[in-house]
Amino acid sequence: MRIAIPIANGQLAMHFGHCDAFALIDVDPKSQTIIKNEQVTSPNHQPGLLPRWLSEQGAEVIIAGGMGSRAQELFTENNIRVLVGAPGGTPESLVASFLSDTLNMGENICDH
Repeated sequence: MRIAIPIANGQLAMHFGHCDAFALIDVDPKSQTIIKNEQVTSPNHQPGLLPRWLSEQGAEVIIAGGMGSRAQELFTENNIRVLVGAPGGTPESLVASFLSDTLNMGENICDH
């Protein structure tokens, strides 16, 4: 499974569309381990581009702090599970919490 996390300065970017890069983390859900962690620079933000681009990168899940409803729809259309309202932290800590089913999701901080 490949998980995408928008990042800025090595931490979760609270709005996915304003991130500098994405951490693309390959995991083994059965053993709850990270297999590979790579950072890729995000393309210039254009409406509708990131869901398709992340799908092409093999992402199956995106963990974000905030995301508008239209973006969530586009991710779903691209077969990417959307988790919004994530607390801040490093991509590795967020993925570890996700894998152990202890990721506490809060409010979606995006209002559009």
